[in-house]
Amino acid sequence: MSRIATSSALPSSPPRPSSRPNVLPLFICAAALSMAGCQKQQAADKKLPVMVTTQTVALADYAPRTSLTGVIAARTLNNLSFRVGGRVAERLVDVGQHVDQGTVLARIDPQEQESDLRSAQADLDAAQAQLTQATATYQRQKTLLSQGFTTRRDFDSADQTMKVAQGSVDAAQSALANAKENLSYTELKAGAAGVITARQVESGQVVQAAQTVFTVAEDGDRDAVFNVHETLVARTPSSPAVTITLLSDPQVKAIGKVREISPAVDTASGSIRVKVGIADTPAGMPLGAAVIGTVSAKAVKAVLLPWQALMSTAGKPAVWIVDPLSKAVTTTPIEVLAFDSGVVVVDKGLKEGQNVVTAGGQLLSPGQTIEIAGAGQ
Repeated sequence: MSRIATSSALPSSPPRPSSRPNVLPLFICAAALSMAGCQKQQAADKKLPVMVTTQTVALADYAPRTSLTGVIAARTLNNLSFRVGGRVAERLVDVGQHVDQGTVLARIDPQEQESDLRSAQADLDAAQAQLTQATATYQRQKTLLSQGFTTRRDFDSADQTMKVAQGSVDAAQSALANAKENLSYTELKAGAAGVITARQVESGQVVQAAQTVFTVAEDGDRDAVFNVHETLVARTPSSPAVTITLLSDPQVKAIGKVREISPAVDTASGSIRVKVGIADTPAGMPLGAAVIGTVSAKAVKAVLLPWQALMSTAGKPAVWIVDPLSKAVTTTPIEVLAFDSGVVVVDKGLKEGQNVVTAGGQLLSPGQTIEIAGAGQ
């Protein structure tokens, strides 16, 4: 009888994958990101304050200054000319040369004047001869009249002839003096010491009487000449003291006073010529030297801040103000009176005692706290 197996070993099937996702890795990543965000937020909250420097607002006297460039010019310019006409025979000086009073500058051909002088001398000699003869006749008639040997009419005639002869001599002497003077006019001499600034003739040229030959800038006090815009002239106080500084050497300075203001405006440049008289002009300021004239207006009360303190808000000038308790900064608009060398002159918008950020303001934002590295007055 055969044995029947009642059981058999069945092969085991592989496990089926679970249908529920594993959320543990996702949870770990989310927790890490959340912690990183919190750390960044804490780091932002604990951000170190910006280091800045400040200045306490205080009013100071500010005198606006205006500086312009001008040149040194002679106060007196003389246009020299011959008093008689003729051909220029000799020119003895040139432009830029210094001459003393009485120095001969040029000569014209004196032939005509010498001829006139000889003629005048001959006329005087003839008149004197007639006067001598008329005087002798008068004396003889006078003697004869006293002795009764002549008539009153002959005596009066002799007296009249003598007086006419005397008049002729006087006229001849005057003509001779004029001839001598005209001869002296053939030499053109400097009336005062100075520098030749212009020359209009050359040797051999024919000139007329009173035609300008040389221009001489007389020695003495000089003027600083400036072309000033008419608006500056209107704002400048009357008779201001002007500091004159030599452009090539700032150590050479002088103080001048406004001596002359042109009444007319130059239509081309819109400027007015102003002459500033310089008493006792320094030797280092020759004619034509470039100078700087500075005028200080009346002092006003204002706040002076370094230009680094200036910023802009809504297109207008402003500064950072530091709260003394919280050390937080806020912007305050200001009105600028002027911009000077290295400083900004504030007219309105600030109060005394306020702290203004003067350096480091480019790193700030409204409400940010700061740390003051230093404060200046």
